[in-house]
Amino acid sequence: MARIFFNGQAMTGGPFHAKVHGHLIGPASTAPGHRFFSIRDECPGLLVDPSVDTAIEGELYELPLAHLRDAVLPGEPRELELGVIELADGTAALSMLLARGQLERGVHREITVYGGWRAYLATLGREA
Repeated sequence: MARIFFNGQAMTGGPFHAKVHGHLIGPASTAPGHRFFSIRDECPGLLVDPSVDTAIEGELYELPLAHLRDAVLPGEPRELELGVIELADGTAALSMLLARGQLERGVHREITVYGGWRAYLATLGREA
């Protein structure tokens, strides 16, 4: 089993939630030290950055590793990669991070100020 923090379209009510339905542990947030980016307004990506004091909201799931490999990861965009983050409670979890080299491209909108994907989508008049 793998604990994974989702903060975008796989969360409850999102278009990809069916892939992880039934595995929700509950709401969660990252520890401070994370930035947040929008990938084409289709999905978000986290970036670990100890120089910032921001936390991002999401949901924590526990998935079988084979399900993560076979059903979840193949649908993730190439701009993201699987990594490990720290949650607000001090534990570690997997999450989808902005892939190495993506920040330097300068094409992804930083949305850290919104604190979460749902809050960001609300500014676009959309729901997660």
